[in-house]
Amino acid sequence: MATNKEIFTEAEFAHLGAGEVAYVRKMLTDDLARTFPALPPMMPGMELWALFGADGAPIVLSDARANILAGAQEHELRTVMLH
Repeated sequence: MATNKEIFTEAEFAHLGAGEVAYVRKMLTDDLARTFPALPPMMPGMELWALFGADGAPIVLSDARANILAGAQEHELRTVMLH
């Protein structure tokens, strides 16, 4: 029996939602160095909010979730939460 499944290449899947969807994630400053390599050292253990594009590229970092959501709205992105 045939199905109507669409199969994406890895490159197509990586760009799925690009420019349309972003995800919001709460992070500890301890984990930021590998995601935001250009950041200066920060006090360990602080909770911050980050906005990432659908492809995982960092967009905005803030200590307030409202700022992250405003950044998404400015870029006309629909947001989803990542735990």
